[in-house]
Amino acid sequence: MEVAMGQYTSQGGITCWAICPIFKGIGVASIVIIQFLNYYYNIILAWAIFYMFKSFTRVLPWSHCDNSWNTPNCANFSLIADVRKENGTLIEIDGQNYTIIDGKVNGTKLVPAVIEFWERKVLKIHLSEGFDDLGGMNWEMVGCLFLAWVIIYFCIWKGVKSTGKVVYFTATFPYVLLTILMIRAVTLEGAKDGLIFYLKPNTTKLAESEVWMDAATQVFFSYSIGLGTWCALSSFNKFHHNFWRDCIVFIAVNSGTSIYAGIVIFSVIGFMSVTQGVPIDEVARSGPGLAFVAYPEGIAQMPIAPLWSIMFFFMVLLLGIDSQFVGVEGLVTAIVDLFPNYLRRGHRKELFILGVCIWSFFIGLTMVSYVSEQFLFY
Repeated sequence: MEVAMGQYTSQGGITCWAICPIFKGIGVASIVIIQFLNYYYNIILAWAIFYMFKSFTRVLPWSHCDNSWNTPNCANFSLIADVRKENGTLIEIDGQNYTIIDGKVNGTKLVPAVIEFWERKVLKIHLSEGFDDLGGMNWEMVGCLFLAWVIIYFCIWKGVKSTGKVVYFTATFPYVLLTILMIRAVTLEGAKDGLIFYLKPNTTKLAESEVWMDAATQVFFSYSIGLGTWCALSSFNKFHHNFWRDCIVFIAVNSGTSIYAGIVIFSVIGFMSVTQGVPIDEVARSGPGLAFVAYPEGIAQMPIAPLWSIMFFFMVLLLGIDSQFVGVEGLVTAIVDLFPNYLRRGHRKELFILGVCIWSFFIGLTMVSYVSEQFLFY
C-alpha cells in the first residue's frame, strides 16, 4: 500500500496522505520515527568501521590479552575453552597451579578477550561509574561516526541519481563477500552441527509469545514497514510502473538473503561450539552481540583471521549503508515534498541534506559517550 500511495501521488511520506488528509498525522509520525532510527543506526555503522580498521593487523586485537585495555581476569578463547571443560580439577598455567570450580579459576571468573575488547576498547564503559556519570566522549567512536555520516551524505546528496549508482555496488558486492565467507564457514569443524541447529525447527517455541513478537519486529524493521521510506522511494517511479512485481521480487530477495546469511552465521557458531565445548544455544547471541562479540570471536579462531574479519565487517558496513541512506532519503524526500517551492531551487536540496547529516551527527554524539553506549547495547 505504501508503494502504491507513493507512486500514485509522486509524494513523500507526509504529503502522500493528501489523498486522505485526516490520516496525515500517520505520515508525520512515521517521519519522526525514521529520524530517531537514523540517529542511532549510524552508531552501528561506526562500530563496524572501528572493527574493520582494527582488523588491518597481523593478529586481531580481540584474540589475545596483551593489550593496554585488558585486565588480569582476561583470557583468550583457548583458555576459556579449557576452563569450561574442566571442573573441580587442578590445572597448571604458566608454571602455577589453579583450581577450577564452576568455571571459575581460584574463585575468579575469567573474562573472554573479545568481551574486554568490546566493553573496554569499543564502548569503554569502564570509564563511567554508572548511568548517572557521562564519563566523557569516546573520541575514536566520534571519528568513526563522523566518517559514517560523510559516507551517507555522499551516497544521497544528488538524490536518486547518486543513490541509484551507489546501490549497484552496495547491494550486490555483499553477496560476493557473503558467498566467500559461506564457502569458508561450511568447511569449518562443527559447521554441520550449527546448520542443523539453524535449520531444524523447534516447534515448542511456537507456543512462546516472545518468539512471535521478535518475528514481527524483525519483519517490520527488515521491510521498513510504516516508516515512510517506501512512499519516498516509489514517488520517483513512473505512474504506470509495475510496482507489484518489484514488491514480490523484494520480498523474495530480502527473505532469501536472511536465510543465506544465516548459513554463514550458524556455521561459524557451530565451529565455536566445538572449539569451546559448549552447547550451540549458549554460543549464539542476539542483537549486536552476534555481530560484534560472538562472530568476531569465531573469526579470531580461523586461519588468516584478519582477512576474514576485514571481509565480514566490510560486508556489515555495506549492508548498513544501504539501510541508512534509505532512511535518510525517506526523511529528506518527505520534507522536500512538504516545502517544494523552497527546497527544490538551485542547490538548496543538497544543502538541506548536508544540514540533516550534520544535525544527526551532533545528536549522535550523545550516543558515543562512555555511558550512553551502554543504553544501546545492554
